[in-house]
Amino acid sequence: MANEYTPAAQRTMYFIGVTTGKSSIMRVFPAWAEHLGLNAVIKGFDFPPNDDPAHYREVVEFIKHDPNSLGALVTTHKINLYKASKDLFNAVGDYTQILEEVSSIYKRGDQLCGDAKDPITAGISLEAIVEDGYWQRSGGHLLLLGAGGSSLALTLYLHNKRVAGGGVPTKIVVTNRSERRLEEMKTVHRQIGLNIPVDYHLEPTAAGNDRIVATLPPGSMVVNATGLGKDAPGSPLTDAVVFPENGIAWEFNYRGDLIFLDQANAQKAARNLTVEDGWIYFIHGWTRVIADVFAIDIPTSGPDFDRLSEIASPFAQGAKK
Repeated sequence: MANEYTPAAQRTMYFIGVTTGKSSIMRVFPAWAEHLGLNAVIKGFDFPPNDDPAHYREVVEFIKHDPNSLGALVTTHKINLYKASKDLFNAVGDYTQILEEVSSIYKRGDQLCGDAKDPITAGISLEAIVEDGYWQRSGGHLLLLGAGGSSLALTLYLHNKRVAGGGVPTKIVVTNRSERRLEEMKTVHRQIGLNIPVDYHLEPTAAGNDRIVATLPPGSMVVNATGLGKDAPGSPLTDAVVFPENGIAWEFNYRGDLIFLDQANAQKAARNLTVEDGWIYFIHGWTRVIADVFAIDIPTSGPDFDRLSEIASPFAQGAKK
């Protein structure tokens, strides 16, 4: 069923995704809006992955010209939406120019603005999982299963962190089922002069990913950045996978049939794994874009941020399986 674009009767923020009605944000946002005094509502627009570019242009045109439509958070369609509608934006951030994607759409006066928030939100979320000095102490590698926008954004964050003198993994390993995404990632890495060694693997099978996991040193982090488990069923690994001892398994998703998370939890005790889902990523991802859309300051840590996390927490469990 096609999305219907009718003028918003009140201040409205949109969620552009695949199955937006299943997201916890539909219950979290009203509570946050009341707490923050936003006087606004949220509405979802669903598109199938890799939809017709004309459909992406329609939603951006609508938001741009409707006075009460203040902006949107974009998930799965970040790259395709921007490619289809980049001429409709009056201004975009530096990360959008590098990554050629937009996850935050917002207005400043009569100007439509866009930015790619994942390098910020993925980085903040990573730092909430690994303590200072972790990579130096552990000697672990970072394995990114999937070479899409979130993985690319995380590598960009780590590049900038190393430039600033911070600790990063000694190696990044990336696998993907299609060569196109890997080539796009390589192109960006060359453009920025990525200063961390990277191994790229074209790997179309879960069994092949298992073999790559088996090569990781102890203390490594394995990330499911494929969308499998949320946007499509399954896991990028098989049940025969052996996670790195003393390592970290991070599922970027927080809802859906999260088989990757189940696989990691099954080995949590035996392999001394730290297992994380995508809830903290969810919190940071949404608060960064809400700050853009409503032109307000929302801290990334401290009492005010903790209060927003507390408000959201009752809505986490019901969406997780």
